[in-house]
Amino acid sequence: MAVCSPYPKAWRVLARTLILLPAFAPLLAGCDKAETEAKAPEPRPVRTVTTEKSEIGELVVLTGQIQAENEAALAFRIGGRIIERLVGVGDHVEPDQVLAKLDPQNELNALRSARAALSAAKAQLAQARNTFKRQETLLARGFTTKVLFDQAQQELRTTQSRVDDAKSQLEIAEDRVSYTQLKANAAGTVTARGAESGEVVQAGQMIFQVARKVGWDAVFDAPAQVIRSAPPDPKIIVALTDDPSVTATGRVRQVDPQADPITRTFKVRVSLSDPPSAMRLGATVTGRMELDSAAGISVPASALTTIDRQPAVWIVDPSSLTVSLRNVEVLRFDPGSVVISQGLDGGEIVVTAGVQALHPGQKIRLIGSPS
Repeated sequence: MAVCSPYPKAWRVLARTLILLPAFAPLLAGCDKAETEAKAPEPRPVRTVTTEKSEIGELVVLTGQIQAENEAALAFRIGGRIIERLVGVGDHVEPDQVLAKLDPQNELNALRSARAALSAAKAQLAQARNTFKRQETLLARGFTTKVLFDQAQQELRTTQSRVDDAKSQLEIAEDRVSYTQLKANAAGTVTARGAESGEVVQAGQMIFQVARKVGWDAVFDAPAQVIRSAPPDPKIIVALTDDPSVTATGRVRQVDPQADPITRTFKVRVSLSDPPSAMRLGATVTGRMELDSAAGISVPASALTTIDRQPAVWIVDPSSLTVSLRNVEVLRFDPGSVVISQGLDGGEIVVTAGVQALHPGQKIRLIGSPS
């Protein structure tokens, strides 16, 4: 006859498991250790640079345009109606080349009147000279009075003055006729036009703007701090904005003594030496000037991070290939790089890419080196 156990079957299975559990404990511990070793982090790949201390000057870059060193506004010396315009913007002109003409009818009429007045004055002078000679002969023979001789002499002097005045008026009339033609006074290029054919213009009104071929300037608007920190005679490298390979060198020729009332900048003219033909008038250019150099170490801007709100960089230990943070002092920020004044001695390996995912003592792998 079978005897029933006072415990259910499930309780008997649990009891056997608890009895065997201490025997499997060492095996479970070994599996955990193997899994932990298998999940050890791999070295993080990073990019680095080796620092080098040198004399580094601050680079100032400004944008400006090409202008003529000497640009003249040409105008008629008299007023009138333009009947002919012979050149346009962009045309090259030579000295004494006729650029435009006024209607010369009034001046030609004045010229004819001046010539007629001169002829009349010369006729009066001839008559007065004959009268004076007769009075001089009669006075020597005693057939005339001293009063009549003096009157003849006075009339001769008066008519001589009239002839001189008529000659001056004729010269003025001839000049006014020549003023109806606007001529170039030097070789250059027309850069602007102020009037068209058929317009009535006043004396001195700008008709053409001509850039003379005596030199070109690169003109920049520079802040006051750049002018204060610039060396005495800086060398400026000027390049076309749309083609940086086209360059020219220049020296500062003029700095305006007064700032622009709106921008508060000073206009700086840089005289270019032998500018290439691709640098045309009005072209947009960039000017680069290097200020006085100072000792420092330049690293890419991506290498800079912070620790305790202070700038820092990650330094690689070449023997253990681990990283550590080091505080640095930044001298200045340049486009794409920073200049370190203190904290680096030169020769350190600095991480430039991957700095966001690092922590002190972490193993790293240099990109490009075998794993």
